[in-house]
Amino acid sequence: MSTVRIGGATVNQTPLDWAGNKMHIVDAIEAARAEQVKLLCFPELSITGYGCEDLFLSDWLSEKAWQTLLEIIPHTQDITVCVGLPLRMDGITYNGACVIHDQKILGIALKQNLARDGVHYEPRWFDAWKPDTVIEVTCNPYTFPVGDLVFELHGIKFGFEICEDAWRKEKRPGYRLAQRGVNLILNPSASHFAMGKSQLREQEVVMDGSRMFTCAYLFVNLLGNEAGRMIYDGDIIFVLNGAIIQLNNRLSLKPFNLLWCDVDFINPEKTKRHTLTDSKIKNEEFIKATSLALFDYLRKSRAKGYVLSLSGGADSSLCAVLVSEMVKRGMQELGAEKFCAELNLPLTASPKEITGKLLTCAYQGTKNSSEATFTSSQQLAQSIGAKFYHWTIDDEVESYESKIEKVLGRPLTWEQDDIARQNIQARSRSPIIWLLANIRQAVLLTTSNRSEGDVGYATMDGDTSGSLAPIAGIDKPFILQWLKWAEKELGYTGLQHVNNLTPTAELRPGDRAQTDEKDLMPYPVLLEIERLAIRERLAPAQVYIALKSKDLPGSPDADALKHYVRKFFNLWAANQWKRERLAPSFHLDEWNVDPRSWCRFPILSAGFRFELEELDKL
Repeated sequence: MSTVRIGGATVNQTPLDWAGNKMHIVDAIEAARAEQVKLLCFPELSITGYGCEDLFLSDWLSEKAWQTLLEIIPHTQDITVCVGLPLRMDGITYNGACVIHDQKILGIALKQNLARDGVHYEPRWFDAWKPDTVIEVTCNPYTFPVGDLVFELHGIKFGFEICEDAWRKEKRPGYRLAQRGVNLILNPSASHFAMGKSQLREQEVVMDGSRMFTCAYLFVNLLGNEAGRMIYDGDIIFVLNGAIIQLNNRLSLKPFNLLWCDVDFINPEKTKRHTLTDSKIKNEEFIKATSLALFDYLRKSRAKGYVLSLSGGADSSLCAVLVSEMVKRGMQELGAEKFCAELNLPLTASPKEITGKLLTCAYQGTKNSSEATFTSSQQLAQSIGAKFYHWTIDDEVESYESKIEKVLGRPLTWEQDDIARQNIQARSRSPIIWLLANIRQAVLLTTSNRSEGDVGYATMDGDTSGSLAPIAGIDKPFILQWLKWAEKELGYTGLQHVNNLTPTAELRPGDRAQTDEKDLMPYPVLLEIERLAIRERLAPAQVYIALKSKDLPGSPDADALKHYVRKFFNLWAANQWKRERLAPSFHLDEWNVDPRSWCRFPILSAGFRFELEELDKL
């Protein structure tokens, strides 16, 4: 057989949702059979989901996955299906891809390289399989080989690189697969989303792999906000001899996507090249990823909407727009009936009406708040259809302050008690917005961004209050430019007010002219320091030397630049306890500061004291 119809199916799975996960797999198999697909590949750990974490160490999880696999097998008549699951043998868990051909298990290929950096902790749960090793296993009622396998079906030979296998350039199984004469490499993956990552994946994993190993290559990624933090983009990539021939449109809100290609293995040049339409624009990737993440978070948590303390500033305005976009994109892709059914809403045709049912906003002013931020919040909420309330919290703040003044025996002043007086305003907003969220049985969104997380520029139990932090993984400069882009490109005219405001916490009296950058440093400078200190893991002196040659905003002199670097590292070290307590956030960029998904740091340390002394000597 020269031409084989090969399919990839991405599925939106949920840990422990055995019935739902099986349904998505079976539905995709039926859709593939209807298209006469001969060989269908699902993503890594597609039966369980990738995000089961320490449950992978239990015996029962793998047993349940096996039972689910047995329920899938009867649906594989006249088709070959590759499905991911954990395989536990002698108390050790392995990550496998099971090949089922016409209702029979042919074998399970096991992952040979484990992801252990960034957001990944695979060696905690799995063992890597030794290359060139195959054993025979009996799992009632089947006996089959497992390990480093090659399969021969439909006139072709194929093998597997499972996600991280393909990222280890010197240890790729593809080298051995090529020596064994495979025509096709399948890569079932759970490769987390980050803006800009898809191009790297296409080039360094799929295209380079296909070119080096002179074969067809199919990459199939998981889809959706599976377990709360990681987003999977549902990438399906077909490559033949180094050239992309078919590509999925990523970040779909559908439960599964099927993509197939007729690959001519004898005359590769006759294989049809399809038009590629997936957008790689960073601003578009961001809104598609957050729309998908918010949609999944809402339906999987079974909450009845989102509640937001809308300050009129950039961060909370962005959160409001993200919910609005989630509604628009969900209705466009799924249709009003399906979208409303997924979120247990009465059928409504208008995106604005649905946004009004799902998003409740409140402006909580104080005597330090401005008319400009009130107008900004009100106009934005009204423009997207969100419910909007407003009240003041001055009485609550005065009550707290008067009690402490009695304890101290003196009045509180801005000169002596600046941070405490700012914090009590932020904290006074928290109980009432939580009350509203609880009454509405809704998810409370917190609006902290990554730049604030770096330096602790947030009040614990205040503006950080909430159960989900959708923008905690992105920096302030990106947020500011994205809002301007959204006003122009997405038609959010309600953003015109916030896009003309200078970012400020509005926690000091107006005559003190508080701004975020005056409190901290210019945001672009903060971003450059963060990039070097956190992503590149450089010491303070190294960061300073690297920045000296850069053209930074404001052109800071040597003393100012040293001050910024010193301030960043001091605040970073002092505020790890805050980062430990931030609400769960989406991983959206190349890196983040969530200690549970990317950057771990000790809560107590010497605070870079010796490293900052080295900086001072420069």
